[in-house]
Amino acid sequence: MNEEPLPRTPSFRLDGKRALITGAGRGIGLAAAAALADAGAHVTLAARTLSEIEAVAAAIRGEGGQAEALQLDVMDSDAVTHAVEMAETFDIFVNNAGTNRPKPFLDVTHDDFHAVMGLNVRAAFFAAQTVARKMVAVARGGSIINISSQMGHVGAPNRTIYCASKWALEGLTKAMAAELGTHRIRVNTLGPTFIETPLARQFLANQSFREHVLSMIKLGRVGQVEDLMGAIVFLSSDASALMTGSALLVDGGWTAT
Repeated sequence: MNEEPLPRTPSFRLDGKRALITGAGRGIGLAAAAALADAGAHVTLAARTLSEIEAVAAAIRGEGGQAEALQLDVMDSDAVTHAVEMAETFDIFVNNAGTNRPKPFLDVTHDDFHAVMGLNVRAAFFAAQTVARKMVAVARGGSIINISSQMGHVGAPNRTIYCASKWALEGLTKAMAAELGTHRIRVNTLGPTFIETPLARQFLANQSFREHVLSMIKLGRVGQVEDLMGAIVFLSSDASALMTGSALLVDGGWTAT
C-alpha cells in the first residue's frame, strides 16, 4: 500500500495580495481587475481616464471586492515611478496598457512606429522595471504578467509594428525571468487571440477581416475577455509557482499551424 499522502492542488486564491493593472478601464485590463479581485486580491486600476477606472473600482467594491482607481499615463515614466513608490508594494503586476495601428508595411509612418513601440515596449519596459525594483526591495517575490499577443509568435499583414512590439515583449519577458528568478519574481506573458474589446471591435466590424480571423481560429469563434480571466488568475497565483519566462497562449489554436 502506498503510504505517501495525496498531493494537494496549490491555491488559486489571492487573499492578502495587492495587484496593479494598467489600461484597466476597459477590455482585457478591466477583466483582469475583476478576475483578481474575485480571487481575493486588492486591485489598483490604473489608466488615463479617471471616470472609467473609478466606475470599475466602484463596481468591484459593490460586489464585495477591494479596489481603488489610480489616474496614470504609463507613457510618463516619472509619474509611474512616483505612483509605485508612494503605493504599498504590489505582489502582482498586469502590464496591460497597449495600442495598435494596423497599416500596410509600406505605409507605416514614423509617428505610427513611435506611438506603438512607445506604449507597447518602452512604457511597458519601464513600468515593469519600477514595479520589480520595489518587489526586490521588500524581498517577498511576486508575479509580473506582460500582456502580449499571439502576434508575438507569428506574423500578419498590416501588423508589422504591432508584431515587432509583441515579439520584443516576449524577449523582454524571458530576459526579465532570467534575472528576477533569484528574487522569487516570476515573469510570464499572456498571448490572446483577437478578443472582443473596444480596440479590436473596430477592426472586427469589417466583415472580410472578421471572416479571415475566424478562419484562423481553430475553435471557430472570436475570444471574449472572460476567456482570459482564468489564465490571469493562474499566472498570478501559487498554481503557477514554477512557471516563469513562459508564454501562455489563449489563441483558440491560431498558432497551432
